[in-house]
Amino acid sequence: MTPKEFLDIVHTCEGLKNVTRHCDTSAGRRESVAEHCWRLSLMAALLREQFPGLDTDRVTELCLVHDLGELFTGDVPAFQKTEADRARERARFRDWVDALPEPLRGRMSALCAELEAGQTGEAKLCRALDRLEALIQHNEADIASWLPLEYDLQQTYGLRDCAFDPWVNALRQLVLKESLDKIAGEAQKLE
Repeated sequence: MTPKEFLDIVHTCEGLKNVTRHCDTSAGRRESVAEHCWRLSLMAALLREQFPGLDTDRVTELCLVHDLGELFTGDVPAFQKTEADRARERARFRDWVDALPEPLRGRMSALCAELEAGQTGEAKLCRALDRLEALIQHNEADIASWLPLEYDLQQTYGLRDCAFDPWVNALRQLVLKESLDKIAGEAQKLE
């Protein structure tokens, strides 16, 4: 890869700083996709000792690239995303990956295939952490920013993705408790 090719890739990826997600931060502003990917990657890196059988560098890399397709399509909240949205995002992202120089093209293609298949321990952990990070961020945001459907979604989202591992499942239950406590606290304010 030439320095120019590298710089072009970095300039393109800067766009994730400008793509906002559905969720607010604890300060009350819209979270960017880049911020979500950063914390998701940090979560993976923090779990190195917890998952000694997994390649946590690989998990971190999966976390860093998992939403790069949103550079080209924007973020569609999980509760609104259709299969057509997913297919469009995958196609646009694959077009970009196909234009990358080798060996980066091959590495990115392999990461995409691994994420889509979702069969490796690394891909499963990435997917679970992705769901958990979104739930955690909602718990950190003001509950006034939640849509009515998110009261239920906070209780059900990611349950299946987190069930693959007892530790991850325990974390999901702790996040659920935070959600339920937040909802109960809001109900008390309304009484």
